[in-house]
Amino acid sequence: MSLKPGDIAPDFTLPGGDGTDITLSAFAGKPVVVYFYPKDDTPGCTTEAIDFSARIADFAALGCTVIGISKDTAAKHAKFAAKHDLKVQLAADVDGKVIEAWGVWIEKKLYGRAYMGIERATFLLDGDRKVREVWHSVKVKGHADAVLETAKALA
Repeated sequence: MSLKPGDIAPDFTLPGGDGTDITLSAFAGKPVVVYFYPKDDTPGCTTEAIDFSARIADFAALGCTVIGISKDTAAKHAKFAAKHDLKVQLAADVDGKVIEAWGVWIEKKLYGRAYMGIERATFLLDGDRKVREVWHSVKVKGHADAVLETAKALA
């Protein structure tokens, strides 16, 4: 079951694409956007990462960090970030424990075939790790702007 507004987001420490660990509780007192996406370097995931990166200064002005999480390795995240000049932090949840804890490992269907995969979902947390807003089954176009506007309202 996915986290919902009012829930306290589970802490995590995951390897980042820049070679350092990313720990959610290290951002205590500041808002954080955590977005989950299926796979590095696929069209929708690339667009989403580029859109968040293009607005990173606006998020930073609010004191807000943006973290993208997928099951890709930290090394793959590093290549993805370098290839597209990404400014967001990318965290590698290779074993899927954080993805499952946050409730975004779901059954999906493609051409009538059911399989398990990562739901494209975004969570806006306040400085106490309380979930303030959740976006499920995200459509990438305009999403980063919508998250930014909600973050501004939270600030």
